[in-house]
Amino acid sequence: MKAANRLARETSPYLLQHAHNPVDWHPWGEEAFETARRLDKPVFLSIGYSTCHWCHVMERESFEDGDVARLLNEAFVCVKVDREERPDLDQHFMAVCQALTGSGGWPLTIVMTPDKRPFFAGTYFPKSRRWGRPGLLELAPLIGEAWRTRREEVLRSAEGIIAALERGRAEGRSTAAGSPPSEDVLDDAYGELAADFDAARGGFGSAPKFPMPHQLGFLLRYGRRTGKSEAVTMATATLAAMRRGGIYDQLGYGFHRYATDADWLVPHFEKMLYDQALLAEVYAEAAVATGERGFGRTAEEIAEYVLRDLASPDGGFFAAEDADSEGEEGKFYFWTRGELEAILGPEQARAAARAYGIEVDGNFAEPGQARDGRNILHLSRTRGTPAAVTGPVLPLVDDRIGAVREKLFGARGSRVRPFKDTKVLADWNGLMIAALASVFRLAGEAEYLRAADGAADFVLERMRTRDGRLLHVYAGGQARIPAFLDDYAFLIRGLIALYEAAFDPGRLETALSLTRQVIELFGDEREGGFFFAAEPEAGSRRKEVYDGAVPSGNSVMLMNLLRLGRLTGRQELEDRASSLAAAFSGEVSLHPRASSEFLRGLDYALGPAQEIVVVGKREAADTRKLLAVLRGMYLPHSAVLFKPEDEPAAVRALERLVPFTKGMDAGGGPAAAYVCSRGACLRPVRSPAELREALK
Repeated sequence: MKAANRLARETSPYLLQHAHNPVDWHPWGEEAFETARRLDKPVFLSIGYSTCHWCHVMERESFEDGDVARLLNEAFVCVKVDREERPDLDQHFMAVCQALTGSGGWPLTIVMTPDKRPFFAGTYFPKSRRWGRPGLLELAPLIGEAWRTRREEVLRSAEGIIAALERGRAEGRSTAAGSPPSEDVLDDAYGELAADFDAARGGFGSAPKFPMPHQLGFLLRYGRRTGKSEAVTMATATLAAMRRGGIYDQLGYGFHRYATDADWLVPHFEKMLYDQALLAEVYAEAAVATGERGFGRTAEEIAEYVLRDLASPDGGFFAAEDADSEGEEGKFYFWTRGELEAILGPEQARAAARAYGIEVDGNFAEPGQARDGRNILHLSRTRGTPAAVTGPVLPLVDDRIGAVREKLFGARGSRVRPFKDTKVLADWNGLMIAALASVFRLAGEAEYLRAADGAADFVLERMRTRDGRLLHVYAGGQARIPAFLDDYAFLIRGLIALYEAAFDPGRLETALSLTRQVIELFGDEREGGFFFAAEPEAGSRRKEVYDGAVPSGNSVMLMNLLRLGRLTGRQELEDRASSLAAAFSGEVSLHPRASSEFLRGLDYALGPAQEIVVVGKREAADTRKLLAVLRGMYLPHSAVLFKPEDEPAAVRALERLVPFTKGMDAGGGPAAAYVCSRGACLRPVRSPAELREALK
């Protein structure tokens, strides 16, 4: 085995992948920068993550190469960072890269002074010059020479980069208005999405196409608010096209990261926990909003994949599965017609080929190459017009194809699986907790609720310090790195969803406690909103509202504050939400589509909102019927509480947390539901029909 470097002592799966590189890697920390100061060398920083395809490519061709390693070790002190462990560093240095080059991505490459001032940035670099892109064999000596012979020029460049970043952040802050955005910004976001909608294939724009669950959730809610059926159609057509496409694992379930083509056929094959969480949640929401059973089934399938393949034995959820196996991206998922016939026999193979779009020559080709017999399974035909599908938007797979799927899934199990990143991240687990709670409310399967509860317990019991502060990552049997805003925001979101799934007042109390920590640790009392890191290590404190692959912590906290305010009657939480919305009003108004999760919070704030309190015995049939009404109706502006009359301790806990529930009772009769709005409650209703009428 090759000699180990310093990364062998780390717990991050990504860092451990580089532990036997000949590059003399350091983990991020003061020791690395002290070494750089002592040796008078710049720092070569490489940021990536364990399931990143091009990170693997750069490692194989450069970081495992002795010649490249020698040049890097001579010129620099080399530092490796897992972006999923240190999202604060990734955000800061990605902004540097975008400012210098106009683009970004991973692997992210930064060269900086020993006092952490960057002066060179890029993404993937080959070993040698290729197609106009310089290689590390050329870059390392050139940058080293510049550091030795043109030091003042390098330092001036570093100062200019930092100054430019600060100016950009100041300009972004200066757009903030004095009040929250108006309802008009919802119309603006819808207009931007409608203009970019691909009516023939679903999704927005052309290739590549990314699942953007919060945009789809925004469209469902916007359609509900305005009555514009086109908004709902855009969401449902996209959800149907993605489920039919190769971006979805038709055998093992779950979504790949994104589609490289406009038809959703050819994915980038990594599977991320956050994608599963956000997509399961929006499919469950679409099922309730539209009544389409196929969407609900998809939500359950995603949950099945996560519980089978990403669940830790200890209760948390692992981060991701790689795109590559046996050195080839997607190999685990490809099929040839010959493989089908060998496993299924001629008759079933023909049925499978029709159902899954399998062709003898293959159904896709790498850029610039001919088809080579490989196929990506999808529900034929992905290339239809999802918006024009008659009947159910997403037809259910029939029993015959279900049997074929099981055979193929079993056969695939003998293949070499992609690498699994087994670290547990507090933020992504928070998203998965919320998703499983949503799927439980839809399907009623206790397994989903148990898994959500187990993950919440794991994070709260194993990923906190003695004084109750959250930690960001758990790996190698230990939790470390102080949590960021997203960890708190996403976990609070999960706890709120758990409360509305099982009505345990303890979950609501913990959500309130963590919210107080968010305000204390991350709150910007001068300009509003929340900083990403409590104590930043590089650059100034960043405040984000952009909703990308995952929503921003500020967007999620807007909804958290509003929902907790409505659930508990605490006006100070709604006031904090109003301040947060005002802080980003200018930025959101300029780029509404890029803030779709934030706009879901704004939609909730604008209402009309309802607080619904059900009072009754927890397991009684009349109680279950009232709760079933609430779970079956699309009520995006509601907050639901349950007061179990047969559990005195739970009643006391709820009344302490939610004083306005005092005096609400069933009067000795059947279960009752109180529907409240703007501080006023209707008389209690007792039948499902009365409750439906009260909620119209």
